[in-house]
Amino acid sequence: MHKGKGMKFVGDSRISAERKPNIPKDYSEYPGRTEAFWPNFLLKEWLVGAVFLVGFLCLTLAHPSPLEGMADPTDAAYIPLPDWYFLFLYELLKYEFASGDWTLMGILILPGLAFGALLLAPFLDNGPGRRPHQRPVAIGMMLLGLVAVVWLTYTSAAHVDWEGRAEANKPIPPAEVTVDDSHPGFAAYENSCLACHGAELEGGAGPALVGLELSAEEIATIAVDGIGTMPPDQFQGTDEELEQLVDFIITVNESAE
Repeated sequence: MHKGKGMKFVGDSRISAERKPNIPKDYSEYPGRTEAFWPNFLLKEWLVGAVFLVGFLCLTLAHPSPLEGMADPTDAAYIPLPDWYFLFLYELLKYEFASGDWTLMGILILPGLAFGALLLAPFLDNGPGRRPHQRPVAIGMMLLGLVAVVWLTYTSAAHVDWEGRAEANKPIPPAEVTVDDSHPGFAAYENSCLACHGAELEGGAGPALVGLELSAEEIATIAVDGIGTMPPDQFQGTDEELEQLVDFIITVNESAE
């Protein structure tokens, strides 16, 4: 067979032989109505988000939020408050139609309807126009939600003395502990207690021994008989050494006051 003899080439008419570059459509004929998602629309979204983020970071640096101390579950008089971005929901629960017997309305039904309406806004008002007066439903729902959130947040925050709360509940710095290793009871503490309670009585496997409100007799009883997860007979020594150990622990606690 000679070269090329008997060979046939078949072409598919559905495939264009002309290659077209992957270039977005020219939307200049439709100004203000539509545009390319990439990079036109997405770039503008990123620029707006960047400006807002930089402004928010500058605000936090200029006026940092006052911090309170560690949570104390034994303080029954403390009134907890949510973070600022949940204050509008906190304020909503103060109204009669969203509290008491109507709590479910305030914590579930009303917020669910509000956020659900905002999610459905683009589908309820899906006209081709992009100007505010051409999207009355979506713009109206967004403005209503924004005004409600801002007003409820302001109303809630206006009745709270944030600086006073932070001052009243400021973190308590750790007490400075002075451990005198020349004390006669330090050797007994080092042999029997240091491994669990730390070199400065700060705690470890066992609880801290600083800030104890126990008498000398109670400390001696715990050292011998144990308490809670602490087994008995942890102290191995004479009665004199036990007295020295108790005096050492009390002396360290007095230095931390």
